[in-house]
Amino acid sequence: MASFSDPCSFSSLTKCITKHLNLTYNVEFDRRVLKAKVALTIEVLEDNFSSLTLDTKDLQIFTVTVNGQDAKFALGAKHSFMGTPLEITLPFELSRGQQVIVEVSYETAPTASALQWLTPEQTAGKQHPYLFSQCQATHCRSMVPCQDSPSVKHTYYAQVSVPRELVAVMSAMRDGQEPDPQDSSRIIYRFRQPVSMPSYLIAIVVGALESREIGPRSRVWSEKEYVDKAAFEFSETETMLKTAEDLAGPYVWGQYDILVLPPSFPYGGMENPCLTFATPTLLAGDRSLSNVIAHEISHSWTGNLVTNKTWEHFWLNEGHTVYLERMIGRSMESEQFRQFKAMGGWKDLQESINTFGANNPLTNLVPNLHEVDTDDAFSSVPYEKGFALLYHLEELMGGPEVFMGFVKSYIQLFAYHSVTTEEWKNYLFTYFKDKVDILNKVDWNAWMHTPGMPPVKPQYDTTLADVCITLCQRWVKAGEGDLGGFREADVKTLSTHQLIEFLSLLLQEEPLPLGHVQKMQEVYDLNSCMNAEIRSRWLRLCVRSKWEDAVPMALKMATDQGRMKFTRPLFREVYNFDKYKAEAVRVFQAHRAAMHPVTANLVAKDLKVDSSQTTSF
Repeated sequence: MASFSDPCSFSSLTKCITKHLNLTYNVEFDRRVLKAKVALTIEVLEDNFSSLTLDTKDLQIFTVTVNGQDAKFALGAKHSFMGTPLEITLPFELSRGQQVIVEVSYETAPTASALQWLTPEQTAGKQHPYLFSQCQATHCRSMVPCQDSPSVKHTYYAQVSVPRELVAVMSAMRDGQEPDPQDSSRIIYRFRQPVSMPSYLIAIVVGALESREIGPRSRVWSEKEYVDKAAFEFSETETMLKTAEDLAGPYVWGQYDILVLPPSFPYGGMENPCLTFATPTLLAGDRSLSNVIAHEISHSWTGNLVTNKTWEHFWLNEGHTVYLERMIGRSMESEQFRQFKAMGGWKDLQESINTFGANNPLTNLVPNLHEVDTDDAFSSVPYEKGFALLYHLEELMGGPEVFMGFVKSYIQLFAYHSVTTEEWKNYLFTYFKDKVDILNKVDWNAWMHTPGMPPVKPQYDTTLADVCITLCQRWVKAGEGDLGGFREADVKTLSTHQLIEFLSLLLQEEPLPLGHVQKMQEVYDLNSCMNAEIRSRWLRLCVRSKWEDAVPMALKMATDQGRMKFTRPLFREVYNFDKYKAEAVRVFQAHRAAMHPVTANLVAKDLKVDSSQTTSF
């Protein structure tokens, strides 16, 4: 036990463990701060216990009490991205097994990296301000002093005071509301999370929210401008939940709601328990992008119930979740559809590895994160290299039903715990004890601890991809004189998924001549397509072929929404077009203040903008 450490946390993980958090928030939009109090119920793991360390980041600490008695506290040196350790000295000694309540009253900074404060103009309704949090991976410490490590799991209760015209929701079960006794212009919303979970899953949103019921245990939440569209888009949620339960076991979190955020939300989705956060770029109008919801639903088992012990083992969360998401796709669509999505994932992995560099240790499945900012390490590697390993093992062990048996058993064994790659691997060998000779032939070091593409490329079934591959090759091989042979009919029969795949394939090739993309626009009219997955790839393709008309459209898409999957590559593409490099930087700097702090920080690095000019860090 004593040897365990988390390179991304300052907190005392071997001395004590948090069992419960009781949070009180007063949301102050005018100052852009949370005025807060947190009571941590802490269980002691060693004798002669008299001090502990919590993670904080940019917090102003007012007082600390321990079982109601004043306690001495001091903030350590500020680390460039890990924040500041909060050292607390107890007024008495405790022994192993005892519990103690440590209460901290504090205030967040207006620049807290977990929070984005939106002005009314940045919302759909334009009338009211909006607040949302994104704690994964290590930002919870900027809104709660805590043991900010996924190795620690606790329940929580919260009460949140907000202006009465707004609604608060959290990653927990709703537990009623009442007028704020201190201020009649405010309402207190209450929440309880009875299932133990890591700190990175604490989440809060405050805004002019409405909701619609979309299933027996599901509602969709958003501003009223999005709510009906979202209810349509995510109407298959209950079917997905049932399918996931058939695969992985009972859903333990009670409610499964979806909240559609404003466009600056940096991710596709975030698996906050009871309340998945989703980007509005999923609202395609045809339910074609709902696989992101299948992914977030899957996290209810892999990630939220069984959690990576440190961020170095992030692939345990994401690789298994992609595997489950694609098994849901297999049940709801077909095995060919699963194979098709797996092929697309392999291309995403290739692109990530090209971006990071094939020798970059951050492309290891299990990277070393000592002195590494987890935001810098984020990529599709843990998702798609992780999935490729699980798919490879599935093939070796006897197919999807056999391997899904292992995944379900792994979930049941490690439910409510945090795990390392070593523990996962040991259980794999135990579960498949009759096939250990086959498992021993796997090149584990190449898969886990070597940068670049995996040592084995699975042979995926290309049935649904063949038409995409053929069309891609026609464009690549076409001379000027062949362009007249392309017709609108080429893409009319393609599904949304196939059109995305066709464009992804083209992005893997050398840039097309300018005349080719102009002809493609003439016959396929891709400029008019508003599906974000299609549009982002199409605009990248145009900019890469140096079509100047596409530059303002690419920069508009990069700033109209803030999902990093789209925003970062679009900015990078324009930046790499020498004539428009300065324009990319100018547009970024003009929009920077309105961007999410994590997105702004990473785009600044992509565009080599001096990070000392950062507004948010």
